[in-house]
Parts: sequence; C-alpha cells; structure tokens
Amino acid sequence: MTDFDPANFANLGPKEFAQLVKSTPDSKLAEIMSGELRGKILGEVFGRMPQIFRADRAGSTNAVIHWNITGAPDGGTDTYEVVIADGTCTVNETPQHEPRLALTLGPVEFLKIVSGGANPVMMFMTGKLKAKGDLGLAANIANLFDIPKA
Repeated sequence: MTDFDPANFANLGPKEFAQLVKSTPDSKLAEIMSGELRGKILGEVFGRMPQIFRADRAGSTNAVIHWNITGAPDGGTDTYEVVIADGTCTVNETPQHEPRLALTLGPVEFLKIVSGGANPVMMFMTGKLKAKGDLGLAANIANLFDIPKA
C-alpha cells in the first residue's frame, strides 16, 4: 500500500493515520511492521506522543512506561520509553529508567491501540496486551493522550 510510504506517512495527521490503520487489513499491517518501514512508523508514532499528551488530565502523574513492541524484522522487540513527569511527556528510543509500567504487545495491536481502533482492556483480557507493574496506570493511560478516532 503506497499510503505507508515514509514520505507520505510523516505528513499524515492523527485522524488520517487512524483512518489508514483502520482501513488496512491486519495481514498488510503485519507485513509492513515486519519490514523496513517499521522503524519509521514507530519513530513517527512515538515522536507524536508529546504533542497529543494531555497535561490537564495527567495531574500529578509521574511515571516511566516502557512500550515493548514485538515482531521486529530480526525477531526481537523494540522498546520505547515514555516519561510522564511534571506535566510533560518525553520519549526515549532507548530506555533509561526503571519502568513503573511495562506494556508488551505485537505491532498490529500497537497500531490499533495508538490509532484508537482497539480496546486496550479487551486486549489485556485476551492476552494480546501484557502489562507488568502499575495496572491502575495501565487502565488510565489512554486518558492521558488525545488519541484520534478513525
């Protein structure tokens, strides 16, 4: 699908990205996320997190969250660190802190969650999303971001 061309992808707004994920079959998403575009897509998604962070909803939340996205082309896992502290959100491509919460999920499930196309609680209950650490934070994490809906 040419829509996932890196040049176009970076220009998509949150709503357009959500629509693209929603309209792309899971098999195609899996294929894309196991190829050379994976790093670009993950970089874009995590790069946007500070912009969609809702400081007004975070209150005094201070947390380090590790996102472990399985299914890398080398068979490994990509881990991104999201740090919420003092009303700000920062992202590190290399974890630097002990996490309060670690989330592990596949690449297709990740895209669906960050595009508002999946219910994280249902994914957790069905084993598609694994959470280790502060489960209260896990249950509330979606509220801390202005997640687009397709």
